[in-house]
Amino acid sequence: MVSRGSKIVVGTMVVLGAAVMGFQALSGGDLFRTATNSVSRSLCGAAFISQVDPDRIFREEQLPNMRSIGWAVHYHVDREQREVRTTVLGAFGARAVYRPGLGCLLVHGGDAVPDVAGLGDGSDTDGTSVADPMGPNVVEPNDPAIRQAFDIAFSEPDVKNPRLTKGIVVLHDGKLIGERYAPGYGPQTPIWGHSLTKSVTNALVGILVRQGKLHMDPRIDQLLRMDSGLPFDETGGPLNPMSRMFFLENDMARFAAGQPLAHPAGSTWAYSNLGYVLLSRMAMDAAGARDAVAAERFVRSELFAPLGMRHAVIETDVAGTPVGSSHVYASTRDFARFGQLYLDDGVVDGQRILPEGWVGYSHSQTLDTGYGAGFWTNLVDKGSVPEWDTPWGWPGLPKDMYFARGAFGQYIVIVPSERLVVARLGISVNGGTGIAEVVAKIIAALHSPQESRSQARL
Repeated sequence: MVSRGSKIVVGTMVVLGAAVMGFQALSGGDLFRTATNSVSRSLCGAAFISQVDPDRIFREEQLPNMRSIGWAVHYHVDREQREVRTTVLGAFGARAVYRPGLGCLLVHGGDAVPDVAGLGDGSDTDGTSVADPMGPNVVEPNDPAIRQAFDIAFSEPDVKNPRLTKGIVVLHDGKLIGERYAPGYGPQTPIWGHSLTKSVTNALVGILVRQGKLHMDPRIDQLLRMDSGLPFDETGGPLNPMSRMFFLENDMARFAAGQPLAHPAGSTWAYSNLGYVLLSRMAMDAAGARDAVAAERFVRSELFAPLGMRHAVIETDVAGTPVGSSHVYASTRDFARFGQLYLDDGVVDGQRILPEGWVGYSHSQTLDTGYGAGFWTNLVDKGSVPEWDTPWGWPGLPKDMYFARGAFGQYIVIVPSERLVVARLGISVNGGTGIAEVVAKIIAALHSPQESRSQARL
């Protein structure tokens, strides 16, 4: 779930009206700077990474959460400079700058953009640099039952709370058996994965453990499991620790490291973006990647390239730390390929990426929760996630299922007993994606007599 920056931060703001200067005096302007930074970063990603209409993303993702201040927000997408600037009534200016290969960067105040000359664009955003074995065209499912599952994924049963599914990809036995995309999106479109990124950070830690550059200890285990003692950082109002870290800080890891513990380590589960930014910094230090360029090269060479994640980008903060809690963009196919790595026990094309046992560790239960160590599980039937009143798992689906989950309905669902991976991306601001029903219908389809289901290899 998570990294609900735009959702929690902006969505709880009060009527703006003529009180802007009063709020500036009361809060130092942090409320509105958080809002404008959220808009700039999101629309920069839309325009220059996803290459979709930023006005559409503003309407679908940002405006529903702004309530009565939307009229006061003004943004400008500068395609020549590749940046987005946002204000509220001309104040609280925010700027996000696109850097090829690194995505978008929030630049606070008059700070200069860190030099990344020579990096180039490591991603293959036009799909031409490396041929995709799945082919350049959308693969329609042969099975009418899977087409019906897709119809559910893209349906809008509640017009007040739209699902806005952007892409869905289904892999079975390592083969693409069907996909579908919203207008303007396709197999090569990078989409913001939000907290799917946490599972990517789990992989980076695993890679370094396999290489002998990082050694598991209780602190790393607790950060991965979210029982490190750090607070549940998405509650407590719009200026909670998560939103301050994402939208007001140049060095996110330093900010996270300075937060006081709310619980004894190992005693309490609490959702933690702070912890995954700390893990990201620890991983890059172990890899010897001290700046954004070195971090990008490590992530691409050790994870994205071996998996064929041709359109993936992980963004960094100004200090050069990858935002390992929430800031990966990748195509829906890319995210499905990532899920396949875990389904195949950390091996791709005969090459071991993750250490033996890492996958099992990653979805082993933490305390009495439905969380593992970088992935959600389906091990808990009752109860809900603290603070969110959201069920831990999906009753009725296989117990061995586990999944990556991000805000606004991003999912990578892995079902080992069915040799199945389902990736779903969208902008479901108020939940209600229908993903559990979709996965259930896909599983049912796999057990129905249908020939020629498999179509394209990874």
